[in-house]
Amino acid sequence: MDWHLLGLSFITVFLSELGDKSQLAAIALSGRSNSPRAVFFGAAGALLLTSLLGSLAGGAVAELLPTRVLKAIAAVGFAILAARLLLFNNQPSADSEQTP
Repeated sequence: MDWHLLGLSFITVFLSELGDKSQLAAIALSGRSNSPRAVFFGAAGALLLTSLLGSLAGGAVAELLPTRVLKAIAAVGFAILAARLLLFNNQPSADSEQTP
């Protein structure tokens, strides 16, 4: 096992998950339940399963497509997201409150 990669993955996911919706849902559920341990194991199991599915999907896609193509697809995807945020995010949504 590559311990460096394990540590890097742990630190990256740990930092990115702080204050995430999953953590806030776990806080809300454990605050209302009589068994915070059950909430912990449920949330940990769900995170493990989604991480497993993401790793398997990433590995499968990496087997099908060359690295250069994957990087190009990711770059184009991020560029499209950035353009949408910068150019088209100024319009109010239909369900937002409109003040006169």
